[in-house]
Amino acid sequence: MTIGAHMTRRLLTGLGLIAAFFLGWSVRGDHDVASAQAARKPIMMTRIYTGSDGLSHAEQVPMKFANGGATEMMKATGVEFSSRPAAPAGDWHTGPRRQFVITLNGRAELEVANGQKVPIEPGNINLIEDTTGKGHITHNIADRIVVTIPLAN
Repeated sequence: MTIGAHMTRRLLTGLGLIAAFFLGWSVRGDHDVASAQAARKPIMMTRIYTGSDGLSHAEQVPMKFANGGATEMMKATGVEFSSRPAAPAGDWHTGPRRQFVITLNGRAELEVANGQKVPIEPGNINLIEDTTGKGHITHNIADRIVVTIPLAN
């Protein structure tokens, strides 16, 4: 084998390895993007609502993503930030309107009619829809900072 043939063979082998690397990386990259989209952790919220029995109930619900990993735009009537001190559990009450309550800091517990207690921690999103019926009890366990977003009808 001549020196030129030997160099050509080494060059072709090197190019083949580089091509194989990039091909494998490209396919893996496409797979990783698809896997990341399929494995995207859902944004969970706790829905507090009035059932047909007139009592409050709680359920964990994943928020639905639209294109791009965000929810559809929702119409709100405003936004309010509030500081809520730790306090004993209050009385039964309904939500004043359909609204999101998002806890930024602190801890609380909501109790619904069947005695179920829903722990509330930073990052929890609650959709309050029990505007009629018996309502729920709120117990602010630690000072709490919340964002309230009333929803348009």
